[in-house]
Amino acid sequence: MQNQFPKNWRKVKLGEVVDINPRQINKDNFHKEIEYVDISAVGTATLESTTTHLLSEAPGRARRLVKNGDTIISTVRPNRRSFYYFKNPTDNLVVSTGFAVLSSKLKITDSRFIYYLVTQKSFTHYLTSNVKGSAYPAITTDVIENAEVLIPAYEEQNQIASILSSFDDKIEVNIKIAKTLEETAQVIFKEWFKKFKFPGHEKVKMIDSELGKIPEGWEIKKLSDLVSTQYGYTESASEKEIGPRFLRVMDINKSDWIDWSSVPYCKINDKDLLKYRLSAGDVVIARMADPGKVAIIEENVNAVFASYLIRLKPLNKSVGNYFLYFYLTSSQYQGFIFGSSTGTTRQSANARVITDCYLAVPKDEIIKEFETIANLLRKMIQTKVKENQKLAEMRDLLLPKLMRGELRV
Repeated sequence: MQNQFPKNWRKVKLGEVVDINPRQINKDNFHKEIEYVDISAVGTATLESTTTHLLSEAPGRARRLVKNGDTIISTVRPNRRSFYYFKNPTDNLVVSTGFAVLSSKLKITDSRFIYYLVTQKSFTHYLTSNVKGSAYPAITTDVIENAEVLIPAYEEQNQIASILSSFDDKIEVNIKIAKTLEETAQVIFKEWFKKFKFPGHEKVKMIDSELGKIPEGWEIKKLSDLVSTQYGYTESASEKEIGPRFLRVMDINKSDWIDWSSVPYCKINDKDLLKYRLSAGDVVIARMADPGKVAIIEENVNAVFASYLIRLKPLNKSVGNYFLYFYLTSSQYQGFIFGSSTGTTRQSANARVITDCYLAVPKDEIIKEFETIANLLRKMIQTKVKENQKLAEMRDLLLPKLMRGELRV
């Protein structure tokens, strides 16, 4: 029976309509300093950060160049859906060889259409079904090149991409707003609790302590005396709704908030569910894979936390949940945990190490005032996160229908 394609659509191999890894770094004729994108820095449509290196000291995997409109997709563990679309990258940006770089062909493929084509879940399933290796599952460039895809005429590609990108553009704006709100809260925390410029500080005497000068009435306490600790639950994650959400390190280490819509599920019995269920106000911190990464639970969801995470709960009201969260995200604490983690190939830290530090604890009224401000800012962030979840749901509903030609534009 003849295949039924939408009018003006054709089936091709992806390698026929995109260039894959077209540009490599030339160390004899390139910038002396590079911005590097490692696999760990990329999530699902997100780029957490880049690192700067002298070209002569750059990682060996820093090889591939990208230009405006390129899509990168991780060839390592493709089930994690690590991909990103570049808009006006810097001239010295270099990405890891763990990514495949896809460049559209002029007037043949629209770059944004290609991005949506290869980031569909059906394409992820195709990649996952073709991985090689168990300890380090990865795909080869040939797998991407030989993927059979449907594409319409160039004009329709552009129209489809415009519809879908209108959702992503709004999502991007909301993310920028959320990041600004988070940065505002971090600045307030630093001003009040590191520089000691809290409201009314002019009238407070500074006294000596084992951590240096602190405001009178503040106390130096060990973190382990302020919080309880609990290791997480061991189980395999599932995309099927077979139990509660299963919060893992990879669900908290790419942004400053949790997108619960992307967190998988797990099996668990009733007894363990009571033991490991998360509650609003809980703070979790990674002990392995990415030690020191922190998240705060801000709504009551049916969720438990994985074994690479440790839950911290304040033992009394002298330490607020947001005070604890922002202390753990501060450069002071992050420097401590970086220096205290052990391991060469995979760093780790146990509960004792994570809480083996001292901090200056303010008076209750200052904590309460900060909690009020932080709560307000974080609620504004949550509003943007929930709005993005709805936008993503609408986009993902349209995506397969548009990409199969079931909805024509």
